[in-house]
Amino acid sequence: MTQSTINDAEVAKFTAMAEEWWDPKGKFKPLHKFNPVRLAYIREHLIGHFGRDGSSIRPLEGLTILDVGCGGGLLCEPLTRLGATVTGIDAAERNIAIARIHAEQSGLDIDYQATTSEALAAAGKTFDVVLNMEVVEHVADVDFFMTTCAHMVRPGGLMFVATINRTMKAAALAIFAAENVLRWLPRGTHQYEKLVRPEELEKPLVANGLEVTERTGVFFNPLSNQWNLSKDMDVNYMIVAKRPL
Repeated sequence: MTQSTINDAEVAKFTAMAEEWWDPKGKFKPLHKFNPVRLAYIREHLIGHFGRDGSSIRPLEGLTILDVGCGGGLLCEPLTRLGATVTGIDAAERNIAIARIHAEQSGLDIDYQATTSEALAAAGKTFDVVLNMEVVEHVADVDFFMTTCAHMVRPGGLMFVATINRTMKAAALAIFAAENVLRWLPRGTHQYEKLVRPEELEKPLVANGLEVTERTGVFFNPLSNQWNLSKDMDVNYMIVAKRPL
């Protein structure tokens, strides 16, 4: 049997919600809220790592970026506007269809593909940057997924991962409160046993030649109604890793 990262139930779940990707008040409202902090984090690191001019309108010109589990393209579009050549992949064909339509309406050239990380890796594709943002907690095999994604990071390139920690604090806040009390997410969006601890992400990355360069927590501030970076990685967190030259 061919090894796969696809969890059919997870694909079906997000396919059912696909029409709402670009509705900031819809079922993906939390991602719309989260987008500014993760986009700023990615932009800042790419400018610093690749020695780009932060004052430029298109500082990421010439960089190739792969967004794995891109959904409707919430990260692909702003990164394209910053000058990057972006490929977005998703296992849910409906997500890709929505993403293509929105990119066309926005006048953006983005290479959207309904495919998997293992298929691209098997084809020998490599990129300057690989993004795994809010996707790893939905795959069938975390080790295999991270391994295939690591293979696509070019020498000198970076990988970004954002997900939810497997802690009781995360169970209380990111699942129970977010899905049952605040109703930010549909019930069943996340399962506790599928959440991933930082060390579980880092092990396959290091085993495949990447070096973890930064870890940060992310938290929602209800007073400012926005997400901020934090030292607390108990709930949401992001990791940056590089492949040495």
